Amino acid sequence: MIEMYETHFIGFINAEMQQDLAHDLNHVSRVVNTAKTLCLSESADLAVVIPAAYLHDCFSFAKNHPDRAQSSIYAADKAIAFLESINYPTQFLPAIHHAIVAHSFSANVAPQSVEAKVVQDADRLDALGAIGIARCLQVSTSLGVSLYHLDDPFCINRQANDRLFAIDHFFTKLFKLADTMHTESAKIEASKRIKYMKSFLAQLSTEI
Repeated sequence: MIEMYETHFIGFINAEMQQDLAHDLNHVSRVVNTAKTLCLSESADLAVVIPAAYLHDCFSFAKNHPDRAQSSIYAADKAIAFLESINYPTQFLPAIHHAIVAHSFSANVAPQSVEAKVVQDADRLDALGAIGIARCLQVSTSLGVSLYHLDDPFCINRQANDRLFAIDHFFTKLFKLADTMHTESAKIEASKRIKYMKSFLAQLSTEI
């Protein structure tokens, strides 16, 4: 059933999604693919997970916008309006709305269903590993943030501040994401990706 709607989802986000360097169509595609994989291992409902994964970033305030934490609520409302317009089965809409709201780190909403947990895990996995490093640097560059602190690059003797230094974001957020994963498959994958990120920092340290 869900396959017949995927072209509609893709067309909508192509037309409506407010893209930035780290939240583009490639990001959505990766989240959807990861969500599909997690669905298989977690026995989650594809009819909820797939539209939520496709539409989770259909609206987003900029990273430095004061209302950034409200982005997922706006996205969820926009997604439901779109799904209603294409006559998506109404019984899935409340669960889709919740999954989109709960996916956001800044919204700090706990996922209450396995489907919401899958969408949140899939989105957070995309902030880790090689792609997570690349996205971190993309966003930091767009905000005019320096790469690292000259005297203490890895926050050994100071408090991390990712508003000033890109590498600090590893310590303020990214390395903490593994502990927020809900599904066993995501926990395993997050551990692998963080291990890679730590090896990147080790290499960066030798080059500095």
